[in-house]
Amino acid sequence: MNISNCFKTLAFSALLSTAATSASACTNYIVGKKASVDGSVMVSYNADDYGMFGHLCHYPAGTHPKGTMRKIYDWDSGEYHGEIPEAPVTYNVIGNINEFQLSIAETTYGGREEMVDPTGILDYGSLIYVALQRSKTAREAISVMTSLVEKYGYCSEGETFSICDPNEAWIMEMQGTGKGSKGVVWVAMRIPDDAVCAHANQSRIGKFNMKDKKNVIHSKNVISYARKMGWFTGKDADFSWKNTYAFPDFSGRRFCDARVWSFFNHWQKGFDRYLPWALGKDANAEDMPLWIVPDRKLSVHDVEMCMRDHYEGTALALDSTNVGGGVYQMPYRPTPLTYKVDGKEYFNERPVSTQQTAFTFVSQLRSWLPNEIGGILWFGNDDANMVAYTPVYCGNTVQPECYNTPGADAVTYSDKNAFWVCNWVSNMVYPRYSQLFPELKAVRDSLDMSYFAAQKEIEAKAQVLYASSKAEAVKYLNTYSNDKAQQMLAAWHDLGRLLIVKYNDMAVKKTKDGKLTRSVTRPGYPASFAKKLVKETGDWYAVPEKK
Repeated sequence: MNISNCFKTLAFSALLSTAATSASACTNYIVGKKASVDGSVMVSYNADDYGMFGHLCHYPAGTHPKGTMRKIYDWDSGEYHGEIPEAPVTYNVIGNINEFQLSIAETTYGGREEMVDPTGILDYGSLIYVALQRSKTAREAISVMTSLVEKYGYCSEGETFSICDPNEAWIMEMQGTGKGSKGVVWVAMRIPDDAVCAHANQSRIGKFNMKDKKNVIHSKNVISYARKMGWFTGKDADFSWKNTYAFPDFSGRRFCDARVWSFFNHWQKGFDRYLPWALGKDANAEDMPLWIVPDRKLSVHDVEMCMRDHYEGTALALDSTNVGGGVYQMPYRPTPLTYKVDGKEYFNERPVSTQQTAFTFVSQLRSWLPNEIGGILWFGNDDANMVAYTPVYCGNTVQPECYNTPGADAVTYSDKNAFWVCNWVSNMVYPRYSQLFPELKAVRDSLDMSYFAAQKEIEAKAQVLYASSKAEAVKYLNTYSNDKAQQMLAAWHDLGRLLIVKYNDMAVKKTKDGKLTRSVTRPGYPASFAKKLVKETGDWYAVPEKK
């Protein structure tokens, strides 16, 4: 991978090798075509890590002479790993979707430390973008990814991949076979068309039917390697991938599977039966299924809202009135996830939506439309709760300036860059959440709804253009995508200026006839916080009663 072409980052925080410590990373949701309102396959991704700079990458389609080699740089750190032969033909990739509506996402779960092979050439991130450039379907991507790592080695920790096209959705899990081995074990399962699936930094595949060749694909050594290592001695039919290679301990359940539980809980009644599993403290709790059939079908907007989740309305809710949320009930918490008080360890909840998100997307994949019109990457550059998702069509060849800003990076601010402008606004909102978030939400939701409202007309026009000129249709959608992204950036600039002016110095300027006035109100403490403060301080701040 040419690192300059893709996500420009500082090195991620060092990835740790257990579910407990890698729980700071990402979330994926997958929706089968019969589980969506319009028949689309969907996959979502929150790319989470501190220090990460979000960027919408682009790899143009190309042809490559025989003997051309491709240099592989680690997606996280930029470290050079080696090179592999380039494919004769590569496809257009914009973000995490290619011109054939193939979309791939991931979450890291770590697994057994002794399975990591640092001598392998391919890391999980490079593997994704190489596969997107070489594959037309999900099944082909699985074949490309697994054949490459089996030949050149896999250097990352345990990884779960979401691999989706307009017709099929798959989940694949992969780990190495130890230092210097250049080996790999993996298993992939097709998600039923009427189901939804999720993973969030904890291995999710348990038992699988090795005889179901249509819906289950795996490495030849998937069980024999575990037997060789002495980790599994039972019958093949009883083999569980996650229980063998990445057992779900407390942190794997509470910090990771809890996000899966929250997603499923939105879409199936009675899912609170699995709350003890998500809470992580009961070793005998009932495990969750890998996928569920939702009670109702999901839209793109539904998935976007799930990516914005903070466990609202559940036992794990972070928008409560406890002291962790501060004065203004902030559903975010300081990191790291755990901390100590008087020698005892405590933890914070880890919700889907988090301040460490560098970019987020929801891929919408539609089989009944030409690929260039059917595939959309709904993209945002910051915490999903704090951004509007703008449409990026899969045939696009030019990124909007705000998602690909010259000079902007992890340590260089630019007011032309969406990552930095959105972070500027969100970091104003976090500490005064209940007061300021309604202003952001109004702008966010208005933009989201405007994009959905325009979609039918835009795509109808694109289809007319497509009938006579595919190139003109692609150009039209590219221009539309870029215009919407820049519109979002302008709206966020306006929002940031409004928040500074209206909520200056902990007072709030009054509004008259839609305009701010010089007159202010001083709202003081929210009632819930005032009660907590008095309870903690007693009469220390009590005003003496007049006698």
